[in-house]
Amino acid sequence: METFVSHSTEETERIAGQIAARLHKGDTLALYGEMGAGKTAFVRGLVGALCPECLPLVHSPTFAIVNEYAGKDLTLYHFDLYRITDEDDLYSTGFYEWVGGDGIVVTEWSELIESAIPENAFKLTIEKGEGNERRLTLC
Repeated sequence: METFVSHSTEETERIAGQIAARLHKGDTLALYGEMGAGKTAFVRGLVGALCPECLPLVHSPTFAIVNEYAGKDLTLYHFDLYRITDEDDLYSTGFYEWVGGDGIVVTEWSELIESAIPENAFKLTIEKGEGNERRLTLC
């Protein structure tokens, strides 16, 4: 377990860049945290580090369920599981086709469908602190 402390959105993005260096094709990174914790800002930092040519495209996939960021060397699949109610809903998104594949899968709201998160996934919890402070814990 490793803990990082961020005091700004930019710092959260920089921390994401550090964590991105540990990820490889086939990995899953499950994000946990309440609304407004900074999960999408964290993903922006990941995309900036892993496929910077896609950085202008980064936004929360709340209504699309999944955003695909296809870089020249890597594709990152960014899932928002907030509106997923069961395994059938998740299956219909193509989630299981991408997990363990040639890209990296990142899930927001992972706690809502924990049973679908691979056992070997990296897990990152983002907790709000005072003001803009965020505590990021990577397992």
